[in-house]
Amino acid sequence: MPSNDLPGPPAVIELRQYTLRPGRREELVDLFEREFVESQEDVGMRVLGQFRELDDPDRFVWLRGFPDMTARRRGLTDFYGGPVWARHGPRANDTMVDSDDVLLLRPAPGVRVATDSPPVRPPVGAPALDRFVSATVWSFPPGQHEGVAMIRDGLLPALRESGPAPLAFLITEQAPNTFPGLPVRVGENVAVLLFSYPDESVHRRHLDEVAARSHVRDAILPGLARLQTTAPGRLRLAPTGRSLLT
Repeated sequence: MPSNDLPGPPAVIELRQYTLRPGRREELVDLFEREFVESQEDVGMRVLGQFRELDDPDRFVWLRGFPDMTARRRGLTDFYGGPVWARHGPRANDTMVDSDDVLLLRPAPGVRVATDSPPVRPPVGAPALDRFVSATVWSFPPGQHEGVAMIRDGLLPALRESGPAPLAFLITEQAPNTFPGLPVRVGENVAVLLFSYPDESVHRRHLDEVAARSHVRDAILPGLARLQTTAPGRLRLAPTGRSLLT
């Protein structure tokens, strides 16, 4: 079932971060955009976004969505057991040092995002749009819900009042991994916010304006620092030519 026929936004999303062999990223991007987009969507998955990480020339980040966990198992089984992966998978794997940094996520309920109706995908060979995408990953103790609520009810409204709607607000999917052939990070309790900007300077101004607000500066940011298990991970990303998330 092609992605355009999926019933609404994906209910399960993987955030996949790959460490590549030095100098091999463009090889993987070219291969991925030519061979691994439609072939995954033809078996019921949605390739949401592909990115070059700006802080590391040997990192590739992408997101993949599914209608539910059962469809995830079926789609991954069909794709990785199918002819396209058999033909091109060995070359893709040869570009990688590590492909196991994977967060299994779901959209936070009740949060409007900019990607509820994804745009039409550009064709193979399309140039990358000149956009800057930021992804912030907060980590909280397992079973703790206060941190996610603080982002949803405190930080996110402040961000929206002074900037764009988020591309996505995602939280950990707690269901067991239904496809053990592809590992995911376990024992996680994260919240992920993705935003898109014309360039990084607009992103910095947005964050500075939000951080200067008294309730954010004095309550929300210290509260998140108290609740989190580690400093937030921040990804500076450039969309590839065929990325839906731009």
